[in-house]
Amino acid sequence: MGAAQDTGTAATWTAMVGRAYDHARPAVRFGDLAWTGRELLDRAGGAADWLDTLGLEPGAPVPALVATSAEALALVVGGAGSGHPLAPLGVRMTAYEIATVVEATGSQVLVVQPEFAALGRQVAELSGRRVVLVPELRPTARMLAATPDDLAAVLHTSGTTGRPKPVTMTQRRLAARARVNGRLCALASDSFYGGSAPFHHIAGLGNIAVALAAGALVTGLPRFTVEGWTLLGELGTTHTSMVPAMLETLLAAGQARHETLRVLQYGGAPVRPETLRRTYEAMPGVRMLNMFGQTEGSPISVLTPEDHREAVAGRTELLRSVGRAAPGVELRLHETGPDGIGEIHARADHLFRVDAGGWLHSGDLGRVAADGYLYLSGRHSDMIIRGGENVHPLEVETVLAAHPGVADVAVTGVPDERLGQTVVAFLVPADPGAPPDPVALRTYARARLSGFKVPVRWWFTDELPRNANGKVLRRGLREPATREGETRDA
Repeated sequence: MGAAQDTGTAATWTAMVGRAYDHARPAVRFGDLAWTGRELLDRAGGAADWLDTLGLEPGAPVPALVATSAEALALVVGGAGSGHPLAPLGVRMTAYEIATVVEATGSQVLVVQPEFAALGRQVAELSGRRVVLVPELRPTARMLAATPDDLAAVLHTSGTTGRPKPVTMTQRRLAARARVNGRLCALASDSFYGGSAPFHHIAGLGNIAVALAAGALVTGLPRFTVEGWTLLGELGTTHTSMVPAMLETLLAAGQARHETLRVLQYGGAPVRPETLRRTYEAMPGVRMLNMFGQTEGSPISVLTPEDHREAVAGRTELLRSVGRAAPGVELRLHETGPDGIGEIHARADHLFRVDAGGWLHSGDLGRVAADGYLYLSGRHSDMIIRGGENVHPLEVETVLAAHPGVADVAVTGVPDERLGQTVVAFLVPADPGAPPDPVALRTYARARLSGFKVPVRWWFTDELPRNANGKVLRRGLREPATREGETRDA
């Protein structure tokens, strides 16, 4: 399944960023604000000086309410290079949720950008912490440095089943991740990265950290919109990342074209064959990558640009996979069942939360085909046990999501007196005025899935319950009291 590779002497992420921006070329652009590489490093030095004044414990995470911006980049770089690793939190979370996370960090200080001052004060009142507003970061010529085992930053898991958990990113492992992702995405000093994922997310700061290590020009959006995408195109960005739902929004609006885009990285869900075809029509030269991973470590596997070209040429089944092991990644499946499905474990220098043997226990279930492609089956905790048979929701969702009448779908298990659990689907129709017929959906699913995996009830909804990071909250899927129109197993 792939062998771990020696990456050589581990550099620090701080050293990579310092080397990449020791120049006077453009490095950061947000609106009318533009910094050269040298100005970014000097602002990061100013951020380090300011963080030094806050009485922080050396090496301890610094919780922060910040959004993607030039100041946030300076804070991350400056904090990593001065022993004050930033721990950005979701600015769209509630004050109660944020307070719980802040308390767990142990920090007595919460760093807040001025635009989030009201939220910060609410968090402070709930947590008893001191709020400090980020001032204008004055440039200084401070040298930033770190050792390989120092913390560079801290992200938190999205907390779909409980309190978000911290994921520490050491300098050594973040540098390794920057090398792996940078090569896969062909990021270099002539690249222009622009993303729209939340800053506290692995797809936000995680991808920006890779772009910074490559010395790319960096910009970003506070959130994804069609208008924001148009702006990224007008700026001339060459690299971005998104989820397939965003891509489908652009295609539906007729706004997917982007003249300068070279690489489009996505994750979180498979892309439909028709969506891929239309994307190539809108952007003929774009290189598509699907990277599978999580906050605890990414990438684990990658569906390469070449895989996507093969898929559009006819091997559409590849799009149901998440590709093969990423460079340097060793994969194994733990406690596989008769169907070949087991928990995905991965080992590599760029993965963050690992056991004593270096293995990341992903919590995701999957199987590896004979040709090495990895197919996900969902989370271990999501598994439905129907009459002694294991049903993996993600497998069912992947099939149903490819139906042209389905815009979004989530599958869950509900109690059943006879079978223990049974399968129920919640769907967002592509056309709310004409949802697909449940009988036709059942026929479609049965042609592609074993009978015990096919949902017995189909519920249509305007939207699925999701957390601030966009993940479906299965515990929020509730059947209406009436069950009119349900379809039964044959």
